[in-house]
Amino acid sequence: MGTDLSGGTGHHAVSTRVYGRLESGAAVTEYTLTNRAGMFAKVLDYGGIVTELHVPDRAGRLADVVLGFDGLAPYESQHHYIGAIVGRFAGRIANGRFSLHGRDVILARNHGAHHLHGGTRGFDKALWKADLAAEPGGLTLSYHSPAAEEGYPGNLEASVTYTLTDDELRVAYAARTDATTVVNLTQHSYFNLSGEPDSDIRGHRLQVRADDILELDESKVPTGIYLPVQDTPFDFRAASPIGEGLDQSHEQLHIGRGYDHYWVLPDEEDNTLVHALSLEHERSGRRLEVLTTEPGVQIYTGNYLNGTVIGKGNHASLPHAGICFETQNFPDAPNHSEFPRTTLEPGESYHTLTVFRFTTQ
Repeated sequence: MGTDLSGGTGHHAVSTRVYGRLESGAAVTEYTLTNRAGMFAKVLDYGGIVTELHVPDRAGRLADVVLGFDGLAPYESQHHYIGAIVGRFAGRIANGRFSLHGRDVILARNHGAHHLHGGTRGFDKALWKADLAAEPGGLTLSYHSPAAEEGYPGNLEASVTYTLTDDELRVAYAARTDATTVVNLTQHSYFNLSGEPDSDIRGHRLQVRADDILELDESKVPTGIYLPVQDTPFDFRAASPIGEGLDQSHEQLHIGRGYDHYWVLPDEEDNTLVHALSLEHERSGRRLEVLTTEPGVQIYTGNYLNGTVIGKGNHASLPHAGICFETQNFPDAPNHSEFPRTTLEPGESYHTLTVFRFTTQ
């Protein structure tokens, strides 16, 4: 039986139910955030996973626009980070190591020779502590990451607050540490605005406010070189179908097996919320805008979904079944002094915000 935690406002509600148990026996709770229009999101305290996100089409019909599973076991066993919070550091860190104040830091290597998305058991595999946020319709998840977890220095106190407003899912990140460390958090939902589990995102129209991407080497680690998107399949400065780009020939597309690249947003003042991109699905009329305080976004078109991942309703997730917008700082930044700073010192606070805004056209 679910429990209503909304406080009775009738506009923005939060309810809860037991979702299942991990292999360890620990109970996992599902929180449902609902707004006054009936739009709702379901979030687990395991991994901070968004399991469902139901938004209206132009006729007001709700549909689930994120990939996911029907039960807990696949979330615990899968490695595609579907719907999860990623940390301590999103993206790849070359050779699982970097230097911090002259000291070598050695991380878990879980992606060939490299460290990816926080390691073998990153934040996506953690059981977070849940509390209602101060704002109506909000949920705050907190996690204590102990020093040396996956190789990272410092005890880190991290939190993520999901807030569902009238038309937005807002994701606010915060962290503090007791020793110098690095932090780079993101959200890894796979969006498909059609709401149809057997469809893909090739026909979705994407527009990205970026003039450059980061070049990748053969192992998909940034080289440090900015590649202009002009006259390449990465030019989405004007809205165009994703599939048209995927079908082009380009060395970087070959390396990523599709889009799996970091788009660099124009320089802004720190902590300025800017419009990063938009995604449109013409038939349903759904439109997603992504706004963020981060300096860029990793866009991933589900290239490694190959039909072996069985999602909701027993539907196989095929390549390009969804698209991820991983708003974050630069991947492998600890190994590139020319990239924006990802170091967090004791006494400092880490704060970023990403907004997923849904409208119809």
